[in-house]
Amino acid sequence: MSALQLVLGPLHLAAILGAVAAVVLLGRFAARQARQPEVIGEITAGLLIGPAILGLLGARGFHCVLPPQLLASLKTISQVGLVFFTVGLAHKLWRGSDRPVGRTTAWVAVGSFLPALTAGFLLASWVLHTSGQAVRGDAPTPAFMLLIAICLAVTAVPVLARILIDSQMVETEPGRVSLSAAIALDAVSWLALAVAVGLRSGRFSQLLTSLGALAAGTLAAFAIRRLLSIPTVERLAHRTALGAVTLIATMAIGMAQAMEHTHMTAILGAVLTGLAIPNGPSTPWDAAVAPVMCIGRALVPVFFVVSGITVLTKAFETMPLMLILVTTLLGIASKACGGYLGARLGGQGHWNALRVGALMNCRGLTEMIVLQVGYNAGILTTQLYLAFVVMALVTTVLTSPSLQMIDRAEMYRRPAPVPPPSP
Repeated sequence: MSALQLVLGPLHLAAILGAVAAVVLLGRFAARQARQPEVIGEITAGLLIGPAILGLLGARGFHCVLPPQLLASLKTISQVGLVFFTVGLAHKLWRGSDRPVGRTTAWVAVGSFLPALTAGFLLASWVLHTSGQAVRGDAPTPAFMLLIAICLAVTAVPVLARILIDSQMVETEPGRVSLSAAIALDAVSWLALAVAVGLRSGRFSQLLTSLGALAAGTLAAFAIRRLLSIPTVERLAHRTALGAVTLIATMAIGMAQAMEHTHMTAILGAVLTGLAIPNGPSTPWDAAVAPVMCIGRALVPVFFVVSGITVLTKAFETMPLMLILVTTLLGIASKACGGYLGARLGGQGHWNALRVGALMNCRGLTEMIVLQVGYNAGILTTQLYLAFVVMALVTTVLTSPSLQMIDRAEMYRRPAPVPPPSP
């Protein structure tokens, strides 16, 4: 490599990252104007950069702007960002799981999970019996059906929390129930995702190896948690905040690489790292996780860009309209109706149950992470990836307007106050 290439390579990468940042800011602005969570603008803008460049410049111009070496650097950056963000997300989920799970929350979690899981199995069966190899792929049937079911069942906890804050619903009964149920759902979904990836090889021995790796990773996370909880270690973390942040980032990358070497996914390693970090007001680790998650959050848009370049540029060539429609309808019906039914069985009134159903239908960023894991594992094809991306965007975009419509409908149906009798 010449000296000129050594100089121009980093400059080219910096220019691309600057362009990504500008497009992401534009996407955030558009989302705010549409009264949507900013992450919707980030996802949409990031995913469309690659297909837009390809459409404007053609294949030759596309490879000039994004040569293979630069694309490889972007992939590395996106993976690091995704791992760091997932560490913070898993840490927050663990902290949230300390709250007591009430009867209503349990019913909502079951109501949102089982119908969505059933709808996923139906969708997978329909794809298996009606679609060709280009849509179905070559993954074993158990892994394929389980992953499709998971893709319909997840709820995006970070986006849901943001919507609750924007809608001033954090302290309301529907808000608390929905967030607690979503946390429980995502915990089950991560475990099921690990099983789906383990089933990908189609060999029982490989599944046992994957489950063994999961068990070993869980034991390692438990050991790390006990080690970080030692008072001497906590005092050192209090004194050297930068050292604590560096330690968490190093553990995250190490655990992610270890999981990849055992044919699991790096995201699972990030989840285990997040669960391994102690939490609580007396520990220094919450403050140490925050910068790691902040770095990951800043780099996550690169993950959307890489996904759009590596996946959607191929998927747009054969737009599976019927698959997109069926996936979106099943996604909305299973989560919204299941959440409503669970809330009603848990004792909620009609209007609050409608709000819970609308909130549980939100998927957002968590769905994108699950899709990327499934695609990297060779379980999802590009057509299925595109169908689920559209479903995730549609269901998330519908959340806030649905809540507003429910509020207006309740106000309209509420009986007018009876005036006091005249003297």
